[in-house]
Amino acid sequence: MAKKSICLYFQVHQPTRLRLYRFFDIGKDSHYYDDFANRTILKRVAQKCYLPMNETLLKAIKESDGQFRVSFSISGSALEQFDRYAPEVIDSFRELAKTGCVEFLSETYYHSLASLANPLEFKHQVLRHKETIERYFGVTPVTFRNTELIYSNHIGELVYGMGYHTMLTEGARHIMGWRSPNYVYSSQNASRLKLLLRNYTLSDDIAFRFAGSNLNADTYLNWLKNSVNDGGDVINLFMDYETFGEHTPASSGIFEFMAHLPQAVLADGTFQFSTPAQVSKLHKAVGPLDVPETISWADEERDLTAWLGNELQQDAYNKLYAQYEKLAILDNQALWNDYGHLQESDHLYYMCTKFFSDGEVHKYFNPYDNPYEAFINYMNVLSDFIIRVNDEMSVLDVKFAASNIKEEKPAAKTVSPAVKKTPARTGKKAGKPAVAVKAAKLEEPAEAEKPVKAGRPAKAVKAAAAVKEAVPVKAKVGRPKKAEAVKAEPAKAKAVKAEPAKAKATRKAASKTK
Repeated sequence: MAKKSICLYFQVHQPTRLRLYRFFDIGKDSHYYDDFANRTILKRVAQKCYLPMNETLLKAIKESDGQFRVSFSISGSALEQFDRYAPEVIDSFRELAKTGCVEFLSETYYHSLASLANPLEFKHQVLRHKETIERYFGVTPVTFRNTELIYSNHIGELVYGMGYHTMLTEGARHIMGWRSPNYVYSSQNASRLKLLLRNYTLSDDIAFRFAGSNLNADTYLNWLKNSVNDGGDVINLFMDYETFGEHTPASSGIFEFMAHLPQAVLADGTFQFSTPAQVSKLHKAVGPLDVPETISWADEERDLTAWLGNELQQDAYNKLYAQYEKLAILDNQALWNDYGHLQESDHLYYMCTKFFSDGEVHKYFNPYDNPYEAFINYMNVLSDFIIRVNDEMSVLDVKFAASNIKEEKPAAKTVSPAVKKTPARTGKKAGKPAVAVKAAKLEEPAEAEKPVKAGRPAKAVKAAAAVKEAVPVKAKVGRPKKAEAVKAEPAKAKAVKAEPAKAKATRKAASKTK
């Protein structure tokens, strides 16, 4: 009889927490992050969870001769903080990677909701995260896990289109109906994408109900076996890695539980430990799973209300993702980095206004006193970010306009020499070279002072042709001399009137001589 599979998956994520950002900081200070809190919390969690739990898993792998296997997804935000504040954590994950018994999964780099908002941003983050995992651990992810196990038919299509054939999501009760999460399913819209569904009951027995339960490895093994009595190929146990030592203290015995569980399971022989990629190869999909509405692993509803359930969250979400097109035009790396960290789903999670049991969970993870403070602080930061984006767009507009003017200047230069020479030739024909030369000299400054006209060469050519036909048209170009030309006209007329008198005097003198 073929063994059933147990698939252990741990999510590793640390948000980039925002500092207290007041209204009067907007437009003055664009450093948004609480570096002290980020460093302090990360170092604490590293000592209480990451380092001791990695050591526990590494020991279990070695003692089982590689039969014990687990999988991780580590967000880019967490890796950045590991690199900055606790590089020893990355080293411990590398030791796990060297065993070949650990699979590292793909996800969004910033643990964001980009899959809901913008397919291009979603794909960019997935690709960046994949490259980051390759760089840190020397392995290429082949299985995808979206932020908070968010999934729908449409998201399944996007993920399959990026080349993944296995994806993790929630075995939500309202989606599953009578079906069991202990089988492999396929995506409704991408039949070759296999779906591994979280068994939320058995997962939450460790993640939320372990403390005070006196649960031990043997008891839990019996629960696992009972879960597949009526059929099933795999039990997917998905949970936050911070469960161990941070959310559930070491004094509860949770590390000892995880140390003994692999031994108990392997000794029983009913199950084998498999990574998500191995489960996908070992077990066939029993049928398609239709998920028309988006699901997640959060709260009782298993939907998006943890992040988009009220108007505060929706307003912040819409205003943030409305900046994408401008950022794509600017392509400013500093703005892109801030945009990424502002997308972290945690910021929206802190604004949740739920009550009862879900409200208690949200309150536990919330660094703010209430959701409204979270919203005000975030929107102050977002307002400053939007100002920076708009300022950069204004600078880009000015540069674009200036580049257009520079491109148009050569057209003006090609016209002006013709205009300059034309009056000289016209002057000879009209018998007034001095006026023509003066008008031509005045032509050049007029053209240089108005570079905007350079973008319209057709009108400049018409003006040159008009100059060739008559000198008075040229006089209109040199405005300062136009008045002089007009004043000169009466003098010429006076000279013409004086001409008959002069001729009369000449004839009278000639008659006296005779």
